Amino acid sequence: MEKKERTIKTAVIESYSSLAKGSELASCCDSTKTDKLLRYGYSAEELASLPESVVAMSDGCGNPTGLGMIKEGDVVLDLGSGGGIDVLLASRKVGKTGRVIGLDMTPEMVQRAAATAKRMGVANVEFKLGEIEQIPLDDESVNVIMSNCVICLSPEKQRVFREMSRVLRQGGALAIADEVAVRPFSEEEKADPGKWCSCVTGAVTESQYKEMLEESGFTQVSVKQLRPSTSGYSSDVFSAFVSAVKPLK
Repeated sequence: MEKKERTIKTAVIESYSSLAKGSELASCCDSTKTDKLLRYGYSAEELASLPESVVAMSDGCGNPTGLGMIKEGDVVLDLGSGGGIDVLLASRKVGKTGRVIGLDMTPEMVQRAAATAKRMGVANVEFKLGEIEQIPLDDESVNVIMSNCVICLSPEKQRVFREMSRVLRQGGALAIADEVAVRPFSEEEKADPGKWCSCVTGAVTESQYKEMLEESGFTQVSVKQLRPSTSGYSSDVFSAFVSAVKPLK
C-alpha cells in the first residue's frame, strides 16, 4: 500500500474510533440522529428496538437491510459494520438458521458492537476485526454482502470488489448504500484526509462504480440515487443504493 493510501486509512480508523468513543457521551434524548436515520429508510419501530448507543454510533447513508435481499437462513456479511445497527437488524431477517457477520477495521467499533449483541442476547451474529480489502472469510461463504457508506472510504476499491466476489456464493447479491461522485475528484482533492473521511472525495462516479463491479464479475449492476448528500459537499456526491449479483456458472 502506498504512503497516501496508508495515510487515508489511518485517518479513517481515527475518525471512526472517535465516533465509537463519542457515542458513549451521546444524549439519550438526541433526536437529530434518529431523525436522520428515519430519512435514510429505517423505521421508527426498528430504531426503538435498538440500544441508544447503537443508534448514536450509526453513520451510514441508507438502510441496506431494507432492500429486500436478505432472506431467512442466509449468511450475510456487513462490510464496515461499525456499531452494528445493520448487523442487528439483518439478524432478525435471517432468523435462527441464518448468520450475520460484521467486519470492521476499527477495534473500538468491533468491541462495542460485540458487547451490545451479547447484552441483547443475539446469538446469530459475529463481529470480526479486519479490512474490507482483505476479507477474513472463505471463498463462496456468504449469500448477501451489505455495506453502508463504507466502500467510498476505501483507497483500494477494486480490491474490495474482487474480495466481495471471492467470498460471495454464486447467485449471491450485493446490497450497498454508498456515496457516489458526480464528477471525478482530482488527486489533490483525494489527498485531503478530512474530505475523504467525510465520505466525499473517496467516492467514485456511477460509471466507475459499475465498471469496477463488472470487472470483478458482477452482473445486473444498478446504481439508484436516493437523495443529494447532506455531507456539506452535496454538489459533488449523492447517496445511492448499489445492487449487483454474482452470476451462476
